[in-house]
Amino acid sequence: MSQITSAFLTVVLDESDRDWIINKTLGRKIVSPEILPYEIGNALIAVRKKGNLNDREVLKAYDISQRIAVKLVPVKIHDAIKIALRFSIYAYDAYYLQSCVENKLPLISLDDRMCDVARNLSIKVVE
Repeated sequence: MSQITSAFLTVVLDESDRDWIINKTLGRKIVSPEILPYEIGNALIAVRKKGNLNDREVLKAYDISQRIAVKLVPVKIHDAIKIALRFSIYAYDAYYLQSCVENKLPLISLDDRMCDVARNLSIKVVE
């Protein structure tokens, strides 16, 4: 699961960093690669398989996640793969970084490694 996806789930599932994420994104335009809804669905199924959510809760969480105002954009996958190879990260994480590069936007992530890679790419990190 991408760390951006985990930020969405943190909000949706009312986890500990929820307020921090909301405060940092309040009134801001949120942009994500088009894969976000698919990743959210996949992550919710993974949480369900671990026994942390039931079927109804998975569907409710997904529906809530879709109410978060986010602009879904395409990314240059070839360029994202180059980022993934350069930094030995998953392509899914690189898609988010590439989206930041292409749209000249900062990254919000709960993952220190992802933030380090972003800084290496001269992407501003929300702190």
